[in-house]
Amino acid sequence: MSGFVVRPEPTRVEGLTHLHTGKVRDLYSTADGHLVMVASDRVSAYDWVLPTEIPGKGRVLTQLSLWWFERLGDLASDHVVSDVPPEGAPADWAGRTLVCKPLDMVPVECVARGHLAGSGLAEYRADGTVCGVQLPGGLTDGSLLPEPVFTPAVKAEVGEHDENVSYAAVADRHGEALAAELRERTLRLYERGREIAAERGVILADTKFEFGRDRDGTLVLGDEVLTPDSSRYWPADEWAPGKPQPSFDKQVLRDWLTSEASGWDRASGAPPPALPDNVVEHTLSRYAEIHLRLTGSEPSL
Repeated sequence: MSGFVVRPEPTRVEGLTHLHTGKVRDLYSTADGHLVMVASDRVSAYDWVLPTEIPGKGRVLTQLSLWWFERLGDLASDHVVSDVPPEGAPADWAGRTLVCKPLDMVPVECVARGHLAGSGLAEYRADGTVCGVQLPGGLTDGSLLPEPVFTPAVKAEVGEHDENVSYAAVADRHGEALAAELRERTLRLYERGREIAAERGVILADTKFEFGRDRDGTLVLGDEVLTPDSSRYWPADEWAPGKPQPSFDKQVLRDWLTSEASGWDRASGAPPPALPDNVVEHTLSRYAEIHLRLTGSEPSL
């Protein structure tokens, strides 16, 4: 059993229709057909949306996405229309809201990996591949790959694992032309992100993008982009292959949940406990730090 420990009630706003409550974002539609994407402060780990929020996290994600969309615009158009909340929206939506073009989303998580970590590391240790891509022997946790690889996944429902799939599986489901376009765009965007991060002393180990077709049929970049929720960022000066790397994300709370201090047995099926204040503060500090390192400014929380 997994999912929401406590399922949030959607905020009701006159003139908006609530469409979906995700792990982090709430999605609404406007009367004129736009989508409104609101990044909450919810946080997930081990397939659970935790009962404790990370105050300000949604604003960090939104601000970073906007910063990156500007730097990727020559490689891919995006879905953002405005970052001004609709009239009548709660004051708390300021800084965490994107008004977007509606897209026919491609149901593929477009993942690019430049280093070996996470589910890719687990698969490599089992059979020397990642999503069907054969990798050289002798790699370890955090190793730099000879070249970035496209390792797609199929998006899962809340409370379920995303499923890694091969490029061939994407081509079978969606056609060779679209699969090739997704791979090419994903790797180009990743390379741009990796270059910009490296200039700031940060390793972009891997990331995921999502794409959809707009009304003209153009493939457009959607959802969030290059945030610490969708990417692994490591400090370059602390990179040391052969062990887990320090990361600018929610690894702090994952570590606490699996420690004796939490008292939680992940295998029991019981929901995880509330996070203590110090873990909440430390987690937010990692999100804020990657914003500062990348953009050169503190996030507005």
